[in-house]
Amino acid sequence: MNDSSGRPQPLDFEKPIAELEGELGDMREKARSQEIDLSTEIAALEAKLAEVRNSIYENLTPWQRVQIARHVNRPFMLDYLNEAFDDFCELHGDRLVGDDQAMPGGFALLDGRRCVVIGHQKGRNTKENLERNFGSAHPEGYRKALRLMKLAEKFRIPVVSLIDTPGAFPGIGAEERNIAEAIARNLREMMNLRTPIVVAVVGEGGSGGALGVGVADRILMLENAYYSVISPEGCAAILWKHRKHAPEAAEAMKLTAEDLAGMSLIDEVVPEPRGGAHHDVRSATGNLKTALISHIDELADLSEEEMLNARYEKFRQAGQWAE
Repeated sequence: MNDSSGRPQPLDFEKPIAELEGELGDMREKARSQEIDLSTEIAALEAKLAEVRNSIYENLTPWQRVQIARHVNRPFMLDYLNEAFDDFCELHGDRLVGDDQAMPGGFALLDGRRCVVIGHQKGRNTKENLERNFGSAHPEGYRKALRLMKLAEKFRIPVVSLIDTPGAFPGIGAEERNIAEAIARNLREMMNLRTPIVVAVVGEGGSGGALGVGVADRILMLENAYYSVISPEGCAAILWKHRKHAPEAAEAMKLTAEDLAGMSLIDEVVPEPRGGAHHDVRSATGNLKTALISHIDELADLSEEEMLNARYEKFRQAGQWAE
């Protein structure tokens, strides 16, 4: 959602910035309409605004980054696909049950490089979210993703996976159609897939829903994305018996890109524009595109055996161990 000025709706912690931006806009309009010199006052307000922005955005808490990752205006999978890729040809269906709109995928070109792109897609309003199931894929979504990855293996082209999901769909229908088996099969098959895989967590990276398309040679995360085994609210409900402790849970879970890079669980933190990708979609997309191309080209120099051995060792050595 955008406010009346067309800017993204501010989050709670961004309200001091929004208030100063409003004051600055009013002052500029007053100076223009009344033809009076308010340059000194405007400069002072601009300096104060810059100071507040720096104070907030340079000291974001994990919970605030989770809020940014969930912002309704944040670019989704298809936004990145449309901006960074060319000639996308979407493929549908798992050849078993049907199609899953929460997990689109198909062939595309990345700066001239052929690839298969898969990922989670959320909606921006109620209608879209019902169509996309809020970005929570069914078993057929994961089976479709695997079908497309096998096509990539057949044609010897890389797989790009863009993760943005609160988790796989936990409904009765998904359980009846074996969601756990679908995700487990993907974990096994992706570990042995004989073509390069590059994953980017672009928003929420929730639990097995993310991991079901998250086994890769390279794992990237946007600066304000998060990746965890459970949501902060879910963790808070278990440990503190109340969702209000979600900020504390987010701090304890070490779910930010910076934390995960420090534990060698991801390979690169992709920078975002100040305040989040939704403030400058083109810049965010450009950063992601550059990172994807770099890793795909690095992987192209490896033999198949070298690639598979490196992938195996990557997951064997991931994380930190305490005695």
